[in-house]
Amino acid sequence: MTDSDASASRSAAPEVRFALSAAAFEIAPLRAGLLSDQAGAYASFEGWVRDHHGGRAVLGLRYESYAELALSEGEKVLAEARERFAIVDARCVHRVGDLAIGELAVWVGVSAAHRDAAFAACRYIIDETKARVPIWKHERYADGEADWLHPLPPAAGA
Repeated sequence: MTDSDASASRSAAPEVRFALSAAAFEIAPLRAGLLSDQAGAYASFEGWVRDHHGGRAVLGLRYESYAELALSEGEKVLAEARERFAIVDARCVHRVGDLAIGELAVWVGVSAAHRDAAFAACRYIIDETKARVPIWKHERYADGEADWLHPLPPAAGA
């Protein structure tokens, strides 16, 4: 098989990948993995840890997941996006473990022939990930309290 045959084979079956990461990760290699001659558009979403929630000062948070189920459901979300939207490829990485204010918590990247599909698929992936993938957030507040926050329906978490 030549390099061009391998490239054509990869293009015919877009890679769709959902991952959990216990450590900070670089976006550049993930974005590079979405590059394709078929794609004329790229859309992404980055979710960062913010310093407030519900009027309370947040010191940091911890994400926990049921990894096997989270990976399976995350892959389903990405497969659904590929079926619903005319995209070339999509990936999502969600952090687990302790995160500080300002850290990257979740990243979604989508490549497509056109921007409308890339934007729509990106929005779909983050909304469905937040609603369905079993990842739980434990926020620590400045007042010494902490709360577990559960996934929200897409409209409520938008």
